[in-house]
Amino acid sequence: MVSLIMAQKKTIVFLADGMGDEPIPQLDGKTPLQHAQTPSMDQIAREGRSGTLLTLPDGFPTSSEVANMSVLGCDLATEYCGRGPLEAAGRNIPLGKDDVAFRINLTTESNGTLQDFSGGHIGGEDAAALIAELNHHFGNPSIRFYPGVSYRNILVLSGAPYSAAVKTEKPDDHQGQRVSDYLPQAKSAAGEATADLLRRLMREAPAVLEASPVNRRLKQHGHPPANGVWPWNGGKAGALRKLDEKYGIRGAVISAVDVIIGLGRSLGMDVITVPGATGYVDTNYEGKADAAIAAIRNHDLVYVHVEAIDEVSHACDLSLKIRAIEDFDARLVNRVLQAVGPDINVAVLPDHPVPIALGRHTRTPVPVAVRMRGTPPDGVQTFDEIACLKGQLGTMKNGDFMTLLFGTPHPV
Repeated sequence: MVSLIMAQKKTIVFLADGMGDEPIPQLDGKTPLQHAQTPSMDQIAREGRSGTLLTLPDGFPTSSEVANMSVLGCDLATEYCGRGPLEAAGRNIPLGKDDVAFRINLTTESNGTLQDFSGGHIGGEDAAALIAELNHHFGNPSIRFYPGVSYRNILVLSGAPYSAAVKTEKPDDHQGQRVSDYLPQAKSAAGEATADLLRRLMREAPAVLEASPVNRRLKQHGHPPANGVWPWNGGKAGALRKLDEKYGIRGAVISAVDVIIGLGRSLGMDVITVPGATGYVDTNYEGKADAAIAAIRNHDLVYVHVEAIDEVSHACDLSLKIRAIEDFDARLVNRVLQAVGPDINVAVLPDHPVPIALGRHTRTPVPVAVRMRGTPPDGVQTFDEIACLKGQLGTMKNGDFMTLLFGTPHPV
């Protein structure tokens, strides 16, 4: 009986990072999602039920690891460990009990101002070369830099006197602003040495990176240099309840970025790698779709994460956001829907909004549409921020989304 029930609950979740937005005057008061042509996501709403989900509750950073932990039913109050450890898990970087891991962006600075939190979306090989130079100049057995995907990299600090008791800012919240106004600060005396080190790296790394052959070549070819670093959201490795323990399911995650891969791995999900998945608008949508179609045969949950929409939203590029939404719908969602048919449950949602007018995350609940076998639709005809407010799912929070899909979590 259990296997039959679980077979009926097989679910593919389409997670469009940063897709949520607000009405825009240039679109006659519509959101980008309302304006875009999204027949496949509209089909899910039309055939299913809609609502909203609060993914960025007060008291936690407005960042993607919080949002995706919320979507996947994690208990933020007891399981949140910071972004750094999840990114390290995504790279299979082992962390000791006294290690502190930070996400560290390669950025573009000019005269002390943050010009681009992504270092011009620097390529992977160039980023790895710059990380190697940082290791050469600043690294030692207690200070280690690891390459990630493009500008997204990892800093691990080991042993005394390093601590996670440091307040840092998200770089994508501060483009166009003075770097010196947003330097790391200790939360307590225990964090003073760590904050001092992070501030020193932010001050001294630009001279090292500016002199790099990588950045000299980039500038010669008209590309912005990745000449700064911004460490943020550090923490120690935590313990997340596995999905099979909590819901009795086997999950798989498909993503191009380390934080989602690391979250999935920490939740016991199988990580499925897709060649050509980049974390940007040139990602391999069709490859992700085909991987999801194959994975649902032997998994109960397949979590397909796409980063591209978030990236162009931070860049405040309206036309590219609309294009990325339409690519997500046509090249990923439609391809999967055509292949799996109505017997597989499907859900679509952003993890958080990134309004084009702001270029940063907000705490507004995100739209959700879920088509579940045997559940009649609620009359919502389109998938967008406004239409979903009228759906029967109402306003969800905490673990409501996963409970809807897979039932009440098993007790600890």
